[in-house]
Amino acid sequence: MEKIGIIDYGMGNLHSLGKSLERVAADQRVIISYDPETLLDCDRLVLPGVGGVRACMDELRRLELNDLVIEAARKRPLLGVCLGMQVLLERSEENGGVPALGLIQGDVLRFPDPPADTEGERLKVPHMGWNRVHQTQAHPVWNGVPDDSWFYFVHSYYASPQNPAHVLGSTEYVTTFAAAVARDNVVGFQFHPEKSQAVGLQLLANFAAWDGETP
Repeated sequence: MEKIGIIDYGMGNLHSLGKSLERVAADQRVIISYDPETLLDCDRLVLPGVGGVRACMDELRRLELNDLVIEAARKRPLLGVCLGMQVLLERSEENGGVPALGLIQGDVLRFPDPPADTEGERLKVPHMGWNRVHQTQAHPVWNGVPDDSWFYFVHSYYASPQNPAHVLGSTEYVTTFAAAVARDNVVGFQFHPEKSQAVGLQLLANFAAWDGETP
């Protein structure tokens, strides 16, 4: 039986993410662990995350999981969710600037001060709630997911990949930002698929079936 490992470093929506993966990948065993050997024995890995990037990177290093993520990303499908997506990039300007994992070239930036919308109401940061994701290029994780579907977001910072080819989907909020990224066998979603109803479950099912190959 294949295994999906959820990386537990104390910062992530582990329970609901694990339950969602169990629901869509019943033929695979879902394991939540911080043990490197256990995680490296998995066929696919998920890096969740909520909170601040400095605390995230500090915990990954403390548990000796940062190098594990980098090593695993060379060999098997890896999914980053929310903060777990942001740390796939090289650097975040949060907390005065924090180096991240560097699996995808680019930075994580704070939303600019929001202008008033067309009705005179000012947008708010964090970006919280439902928003559409426009698919900017084809990828196996989009199979069966209609373009411009609605997903659930909670974040004040957004990913800005250096190479446009690494952007899988974009969303409009204050500015146009990368809502989904990919490079080789690594993908990341800024939104929470486990909170995004049927289309979110479809994305997780697609990841669970993905062999890491791209079109």
